[in-house]
Amino acid sequence: LRMLQVKLIVTGDDFGYCPRRNQGIVECFLAGAVSNVSLLVNGSAAADAAQLARRHNIPIGLHANLSEGSPVCEVLRTNSSLLNQDGFFHGKMGFRTALSKGLLKMSEVKQELKAQVELFRELTGHLPPHMDGHQHVHVLPEVRHVFAQVLEEYGIKYTRVPVEPGLHKCNWIAPSLMDFYQGVEEDSLNTVDVFTKHGIRWPDIYIGLSTMGKNMSVGNIGSAIDAAVGDFLRQGPARPRSSSVSVELMVHPGYPSTPDAGGCGEGPDDFSQSWERLHELQTLMEPELQSHYKTRNIQLCSFKDI
Repeated sequence: LRMLQVKLIVTGDDFGYCPRRNQGIVECFLAGAVSNVSLLVNGSAAADAAQLARRHNIPIGLHANLSEGSPVCEVLRTNSSLLNQDGFFHGKMGFRTALSKGLLKMSEVKQELKAQVELFRELTGHLPPHMDGHQHVHVLPEVRHVFAQVLEEYGIKYTRVPVEPGLHKCNWIAPSLMDFYQGVEEDSLNTVDVFTKHGIRWPDIYIGLSTMGKNMSVGNIGSAIDAAVGDFLRQGPARPRSSSVSVELMVHPGYPSTPDAGGCGEGPDDFSQSWERLHELQTLMEPELQSHYKTRNIQLCSFKDI
């Protein structure tokens, strides 16, 4: 394991959600604790986030959002299948329910995804090198095909496929959450062929569900990476000893949102206002974690480096 170079992309999700999230993510980047960010273009502080990324040279991709807040496509803000009766997206579970009932128009999903890519380009001055889905909507049935088409049309090479090795053994995850995660995993496994067919790539390993919020600790991150890399090497074809393996660690650091600031049109959600965000920020900043990376030959990087 020592000879192996592990390229670790630590992605701070939900950049642009609120000023306090932006502040926390930037502090993590400057401290070398986060190496990449994923921008919510419909977030209330998205323009500010894009400026911060430019100022600090932070590698930035698109966190496509179809489930929280308001669409960025003008036409879809009224009378669209993507909206609930309050005029907002259907929500994390509401989106999945509407999809399973056949109520969502895939033409509108495509329209909104393209509008988000265009807004990303307007805010940052470039196309996103990587694009994933807020609340993992991008791997859902039907959506996955449209998502893949949009990436291929724009030449966006990288995405995220949230299949986390060893997730089933994580007995600290609440049963209701575990059910959701296993649904995400099943959807992800069914998405692999679709993304592959469209020439889309993703890191060798994904981690982030078992280490979210209060479950994050230095030991937890370290052992998740070690176990996943070990697993990958055992399963994979014979690899030259000096080769590298790429890992994406999804994180959500930030200072807790205040109720009056943030969100994607509806105000900030509970997780965003909770201490769990700050806990992630503090854990990622631990010197002990940085030294763990060093001893394991783990190099923090962004998607362009894998």
